[in-house]
Amino acid sequence: MKKNVLITGITSGIGLITANTLAEKNYDVTGLIRNPDKAEKLISEGKLNSAVKILPCDLASLKSVDQCVNHIQKAFDRIDLLINNAGGVFLKRETTEDDLEMTFAVNHLGHFALTIGLLDKLIFSKACIINVSSEAHRSGKLNFDDLQGEEKFGGWKAYADGKLCNIYFTTELHRRYFDNEIASVSLHPGVVRTNFFSPFGGFLGALIKAFSFLMVSPEKGAATQLYLAQLDSLREYSGKYFKNKKEKQPSKEARNQEAAIKLWEKSESLLKEKGFDHLLQS
Repeated sequence: MKKNVLITGITSGIGLITANTLAEKNYDVTGLIRNPDKAEKLISEGKLNSAVKILPCDLASLKSVDQCVNHIQKAFDRIDLLINNAGGVFLKRETTEDDLEMTFAVNHLGHFALTIGLLDKLIFSKACIINVSSEAHRSGKLNFDDLQGEEKFGGWKAYADGKLCNIYFTTELHRRYFDNEIASVSLHPGVVRTNFFSPFGGFLGALIKAFSFLMVSPEKGAATQLYLAQLDSLREYSGKYFKNKKEKQPSKEARNQEAAIKLWEKSESLLKEKGFDHLLQS
């Protein structure tokens, strides 16, 4: 039986490589993306495997995520693998239609809402969840009194904090749902040579460009998540963080269970506050 795979952010970089590779290996792949027209264009150009199905899902919009969850709940009997791959960096503070800081919304809360909204299906399927984090998490530290960066905002700090959130989310998924047969892991894909760093200008942009020769190709960047996605089971690795296809210890801050619990509770509170408490499942 084909495995059903959901992947966010498949129109470029490691998400595109992951979707194409899994589709070629006979996985039933569905890409959840903000701009379906872009995906259809990639298919018509032969850059995205035509077997990949497309569903609209804008992680910056809780309404869009809610609609996506509703569609999946009706259309899918099971979900074997969920890869929360999409992410972004925003140098200036922007807010979403839900009045949330954009980096936090796209890199964490959108994926939190998507995953939590599908929990019953994931539990039924004994699914694996792969959260794409980054070594950037090592410079992250959450300020729960200013989680939205209203008092002080820096684009890189917001990104690092978002990647830290990915690890906290993974470890809390493991703590809360491992006994329900869900396995969850996080990973660093490498510093990938894509358009991800295009927002950076000035000195930092010049520095990134100068050291671009140290970056890896999207193919190499996708290697760890593809390795994990194709394992028969992730249960023995659940709750762990990976780099270069090997288990690696994340930062001391990332191992702060109290902060992980607090982030989960804050995320639930935000969904309730924004009117999406129906996504929460006990």
